[in-house]
Amino acid sequence: MSTLLLKNADLLLTMDPHQMRIVGGGVLIRDNVIEQVGPTAELPTEADRVIDGSGMLVLPGLINTHHHLYQTLTRALPGAQDVELFDWLTRLYPVWGEMDDPAVHVSALIGMAELVLSGCTTTTDHLYIYPNDSSLDATIRAAQEIGIRFHPTRGSMSLGRSKGGLPPDSVVEAEPEILRDCRRVIELYHDPRPYSMLRVGLAPCSPFSVTPELMRETVALARSHERITLHTHVAETLDEERFCQEQFGARPAEYMRRLGWVGPDVWWAHAIWLNDDEIQMLAETGTGVAHCPTSNMRLGSGIAKIREMRNAGVKVGIAVDGSASNDGNDLLLETRMAMLLQRVGKGAAAFSVQEALELATLGSAAVIGREDLGRLAPGKAADLIGYRLDRLEFAGGAVHDPVAALLLCAAKGVDLSLINGRIVVADGQLLEFDLAGAIHRHDSIAAAMAARHPLAA
Repeated sequence: MSTLLLKNADLLLTMDPHQMRIVGGGVLIRDNVIEQVGPTAELPTEADRVIDGSGMLVLPGLINTHHHLYQTLTRALPGAQDVELFDWLTRLYPVWGEMDDPAVHVSALIGMAELVLSGCTTTTDHLYIYPNDSSLDATIRAAQEIGIRFHPTRGSMSLGRSKGGLPPDSVVEAEPEILRDCRRVIELYHDPRPYSMLRVGLAPCSPFSVTPELMRETVALARSHERITLHTHVAETLDEERFCQEQFGARPAEYMRRLGWVGPDVWWAHAIWLNDDEIQMLAETGTGVAHCPTSNMRLGSGIAKIREMRNAGVKVGIAVDGSASNDGNDLLLETRMAMLLQRVGKGAAAFSVQEALELATLGSAAVIGREDLGRLAPGKAADLIGYRLDRLEFAGGAVHDPVAALLLCAAKGVDLSLINGRIVVADGQLLEFDLAGAIHRHDSIAAAMAARHPLAA
């Protein structure tokens, strides 16, 4: 077994309520698990590898609870820049229909690289479109290359336009094929053990792109396995609300409840258009929420009631959402946006820096069912990030409060990232990865896809 000691951090933010902030702190890691946390003077002086954290703020790695990594291929695409969700989707479906496995793979590499450099150590992904023999396997290969902890979800769309759904028939799948591939990826990849680097979830896309039958069968399949989580979009827009009322005679949250899509193994993306009773239902059932503030602003979808959800006891985590509805992959920036957006309508004291960081660590870990993530404490997975406090954007702010400066001063990129006890970012650089080559391949594919489906500016 190998040991790693990070010592002398100017400030260690553990997110552990018993010992939240430790001046001159350190962390002892054995293999991929945290063994000790505390003041450096109380830790062993030797280890197989020692990292001097002097001048750094160190905290748990951030966790991204909702993403569509393939959408890096259509970021900032003309014709989809200034429209709301349903129009945005209908304009992009044909372009996404041009994807193949290499496109899915390189887009995941780009999205994950950007996430890791922003402080993310665990990410989910919701791949729900599989044209031209695309596969979830391609995203899993990308995660293994980058070194990020990964929760891919096998998404699906089965309700095409000819049957009353939103997506064109050309990008939906037959439900038997969907369920067959869900079983395949679970059997091939899902690792339910503590400290797992790879857990699979199941994720029918949305009420307007799958049938009630597929939703029910997906729940049954997931719950016949250990620690398979369930994920979908719910209550993102008023258009979705109207669709559900017209097609199913219920608001989106109630429709989900009727289908069995609530519980501690379920989390919803967005959950903007909820009333007080629906928020209480989420709290009582243990259903989680992935909050996507930038995407919600970008598409004009609305402001989720995160303050009310937190007050009610709902599990809430942070998410960047799809790279074409954000259009970035900066999870720390997303955490800042979550804090600021709650203040817009509720005042400057409505949401604090500490609460926002809880969304991105403890909250996100709870949402995806990971008790081993989200804080620096003995027995937790060895995922941590560090920011040097002598950087330009911290000038002045870090002198007064380094933790507050992280969000209020808009920190840009980690200096250090350890995932599963392995150094993935050092001196602000992603290690053992050809980023320039990946960008070149990605942009060539993105340009070719868009050229086949030009959108009016």
